[in-house]
Amino acid sequence: MQFLKVDTLPALSHMIRPTVSGKPVSPSWVQVYRELVEWAILFAILKKDFGTDTLLVCDGLLRSKVFAKDLFQRLLQGMLARIEDKRQSSRRHVCLAGVAKHSKVLARYRLAMALEGVLQTDYPAYVEVPREVEEKAYVWSEFARGDDRAGEGGEVNKFVGGKMFLVKFGARRHDPIWPIDIFVPQAPNAQAILGSLLSDAITGFPVPHYPRCLQKAHENAALVDFDFDILQDFIYEGVRTSLKGDASTLDVFQLQDTDPAQQRYG
Repeated sequence: MQFLKVDTLPALSHMIRPTVSGKPVSPSWVQVYRELVEWAILFAILKKDFGTDTLLVCDGLLRSKVFAKDLFQRLLQGMLARIEDKRQSSRRHVCLAGVAKHSKVLARYRLAMALEGVLQTDYPAYVEVPREVEEKAYVWSEFARGDDRAGEGGEVNKFVGGKMFLVKFGARRHDPIWPIDIFVPQAPNAQAILGSLLSDAITGFPVPHYPRCLQKAHENAALVDFDFDILQDFIYEGVRTSLKGDASTLDVFQLQDTDPAQQRYG
């Protein structure tokens, strides 16, 4: 927010608005806030020093509609400036890519690709997705309009920071295909970037032919087992404090079986 020169969340994102008296708070603000934090973390990581050439892999495509006005493009320009600074000051090449599990582009053209034999090879392969093909797949075409497309006389690009490629990391004809965004200024280096992703995806486990770095990140971020129990205890303690004299009701609630139907498997 300091870099973008905004001092409130509503100024940063039009999807987070002050609460109107008498109206319930929209639950979608949590998802929007999380996305904003993820972009902020990526921006902060690009400021650190790198000991070697590095590929940063994001969970999701490099595009967003949660930022207000042209703030997302200003953020992307700031990220590019930090990447260039690393290249000039320490000769470290930092690349950026985003991997998605699903895409409307892939969902729309999957059958056509199968009929034409696209990416049905006995070796890893990729194909670049033209902007006009992306635009036909989205209800809002601006979600597919990058700087290259805007430069042709179209609407200014506000939401897109990546160039999409469809990539198959496996060596069999029917291995899964993943939509991958490469940071637009680095799209000419797609072959080297996707080659680095390939070496990481080959050892992917438990999901085969999917970048291992993202799978490890998911494992570290998941709230399960002991971590989840601790968080739940803190929540119950907060609720118990709020209930005051009725706190015993919460104790009874915790002892109740929330899913009696599970007994049929006993």
